[in-house]
Amino acid sequence: MSPSTSPTPLPTTTTAHPPASALPALVFTALVGTMAMMAFVAVVGPVVRLLGLAEWHAGLSVTAAGVLWMVSARYWGRLSDRLGRRRVLLVALAGYALVYIAMAVFVDVALRAPPAIWLSVVALVATRALVGLFYAAVPSTAAACIADEVAPGRRGAAMAKLGTANAVGMVVGPAAAGWIAFHGIAWALYIAALLPLLSLAVLWWRLPDTPPAAASRRGPAPVMAFRDPRLRLPLFAVFAGMVSVTIAQVVVGFFAIDRLQLSPADGARAAGLSLTAVGVGLILAQTLVMRLKSVPPARWIAVGAMVSALGFASSAAIDAQWQLLAAYGVAAFGMGFVFPSFQALAADSVEADEQGAAAGTVAAVQGMGMVAGPLLGTLLYRVSPSAPYLLVGGVLVVLALAAVAHGGGRRA
Repeated sequence: MSPSTSPTPLPTTTTAHPPASALPALVFTALVGTMAMMAFVAVVGPVVRLLGLAEWHAGLSVTAAGVLWMVSARYWGRLSDRLGRRRVLLVALAGYALVYIAMAVFVDVALRAPPAIWLSVVALVATRALVGLFYAAVPSTAAACIADEVAPGRRGAAMAKLGTANAVGMVVGPAAAGWIAFHGIAWALYIAALLPLLSLAVLWWRLPDTPPAAASRRGPAPVMAFRDPRLRLPLFAVFAGMVSVTIAQVVVGFFAIDRLQLSPADGARAAGLSLTAVGVGLILAQTLVMRLKSVPPARWIAVGAMVSALGFASSAAIDAQWQLLAAYGVAAFGMGFVFPSFQALAADSVEADEQGAAAGTVAAVQGMGMVAGPLLGTLLYRVSPSAPYLLVGGVLVVLALAAVAHGGGRRA
């Protein structure tokens, strides 16, 4: 980091680790919040088929959630700077839980007596979009909360704990929802709706009510621009990472059927195993980030982007299922270095009273990647099944070079 972009030191109350009551509560919230989000992904296919909807209706609901996530994340981050992290997290989780319950009730009633198709589409898209709106507050505010309490240079390990919780939720959420759905699809959504209520109770009990970060600032807070030079690398990293991951998620089922010559059922199974390998790779990598606390974030981004580029690009040449699993595992292992590091780098690059705005900006760009990735991946797949993977590999190589230029190839 150059002297011209170095933030002013954080207050002397900053500690090497967050208080014992803060980080576990945030990690638990990340775990159950991701489980609830991914539970919907596991059951949306059967729900769409049973209600007589088209496959693109499911895609529309997921895209709507990504769009609202994108446009609201910066607002939530700035709001947490003004009102305090705890208050914003409690409000957002309450809204998340209420909307999820409404969605579960609608699906339960609709499966018993299917309504008009237009009503089903509106209800699913609207509730899923509002879920994205409210949940957008959680990752940005949780990251800002950690940045408030953890000293610069040591935030990567704490962010990796959140990342590991998200990765575990990505694996456990769909698996648990799929098992519960055998006993009733609506039950899977009802139980998923209880998870944000549980995290709401845990945060109410365990998260300290600290003063707002901007309480001492005179005048209105400046709006952090997307082009802020301090955030160039973390924003490029989060966009490249999310585009890469979402492209890989959306095309893997088609790729398994077309390239490996599998039946639709076997292709779905191969896709599920590949995404499980992703969860395992993320967990292993982020565990390593937690242990090697002295490695600077830019270096993790450089190494992780190159490893992930190798995994994704090699997917273009595979011809066996085990190779697909290995490629996705390697790609995810590299991403496990990148994801906590761009959050830590963003936090290290701004002032103490800008943490919420910075985390919200990162989360907004994450939402952009969630929207752009699936569209770009499916369009490229029509050109060639290998094209999405080759694009991802190229983008990640560019990211690695940018991180090296920033300082990822030497000790900060």
